[in-house]
Amino acid sequence: MGQPSEPTPVLPLIAAFSRHEVALQWARARIEAAWGPIALESPRFAFEQTSYYEAEMGRGLRKTFFALAHLASPADLAAWKTTTNAWEKEYAAAARHGEPRPLNLDPGYLALGKLVLASTKDFAHRIYLDRGIYAEITLYYKKHQWRHHEWTFPDYRSEAYHCFFNECRAYLQRQLQEAKSQSMKETGPPPPGLARSP
Repeated sequence: MGQPSEPTPVLPLIAAFSRHEVALQWARARIEAAWGPIALESPRFAFEQTSYYEAEMGRGLRKTFFALAHLASPADLAAWKTTTNAWEKEYAAAARHGEPRPLNLDPGYLALGKLVLASTKDFAHRIYLDRGIYAEITLYYKKHQWRHHEWTFPDYRSEAYHCFFNECRAYLQRQLQEAKSQSMKETGPPPPGLARSP
């Protein structure tokens, strides 16, 4: 029988998109104030793969990704999503842009083998977490590259996104290795014969 264990820490990743640069800057500041420094920030990608959001958000949308400096537990994903939903409402009320939804925030996380996004919508490929939030494995990493599923959003299939996610994955690897090295310094190496799992 397998024994439950704590999950490996992941890299929190927040996608922010809007037609207003000031909204993206506001999102960055809000994220850092609540969750700490941002380690990596993507370019502003033109969001042109679908017109789905135009009615709520207008045209000329641009998307950017913020990867946090500190790793976290994947168990916190539902809490991240409910928080960013509240931030969207806060910004819409305060900024008074013409669009009903001037800012869209999509939190998720990057693990070494996958990129997971949170959603409030249930589908066959999503797993319920908590607080009305579901999780979706949007991309998976295999043979040194990111690969998509049939349900993966069109923009997440782009090479430009994957290049940034490669940077994030390399950062995550370094952080995990540093944490492992620090742990070994504090506790010492495992006894002989226990260095590897059977």
